Amino acid sequence: MTTIDDVKSIVKGKYEEIAKRSDSCCGPQCGCSSKEGDIMADSYAGLEGYVPEADLGLGCGLPTEIAGLQKGHTVLDLGSGAGNDVFVARRIVGSTGRVIGVDMTEAMIARAHVNKEKLGYTNVEFRLGDIENLPVENESVDVVISNCVLNLVPDKSKAFSQIYRVLRAGGHFSISDIVITNNLPAPLLTAAEMIAGCVAGAMIEGDYLSAIRNAGFKNVAVKKEKIIDLSDEVLLDYLNRKEIAEYRKSGTSIKSITVYGEK
Repeated sequence: MTTIDDVKSIVKGKYEEIAKRSDSCCGPQCGCSSKEGDIMADSYAGLEGYVPEADLGLGCGLPTEIAGLQKGHTVLDLGSGAGNDVFVARRIVGSTGRVIGVDMTEAMIARAHVNKEKLGYTNVEFRLGDIENLPVENESVDVVISNCVLNLVPDKSKAFSQIYRVLRAGGHFSISDIVITNNLPAPLLTAAEMIAGCVAGAMIEGDYLSAIRNAGFKNVAVKKEKIIDLSDEVLLDYLNRKEIAEYRKSGTSIKSITVYGEK
């Protein structure tokens, strides 16, 4: 059985590896498969504040689109990677705002710092930390964003409780993530690439939204969604033909959703 510590070790190892690559990540599992194009991530091209060097192709949405960011806001990005969403948020909140990125991998933090220094931002910072125990003060941020990271966290209820803790009264979040409509086949749940690639850790959508509401959030709503269709070629790395047919017949869908909620 894969333990919580195993999951964290797998995720950290994979993302440390990605952070040290000279190119960006590509592929349906965020694990740099060359079998398919990037079917999860949405394009950042044209977004103000977009820094291509900070885009490692690890997202599954555009959380800043519906985040309601304003000048002067303090924003927290969970799983900030090389700084992609942090820099987009910084462009919106301006010089009077503040953006904090938290990531569990030292190599990602180092890469984000390099990008930050190139941009010369003084109101952006990156902190090494765990989403289940955020290194952020109580009620200190206006908006929390995250892009395809929370389903990598083993204890999602604890993660949402941490988000609630750090948000100010009246604050809100915008999170892009992966969910499923039914249970996945067992081999997908234990495959290291799928764990590191946002699929194996995905919750059933209804349970995911319930975990958010149970943390105390109100006005929770899915603002955007799309189906993530893994090809047979990708699935053959984990399932045989019969298992793939059963998976297709089950009607289980993997979805990218962007969720909004308020404290």
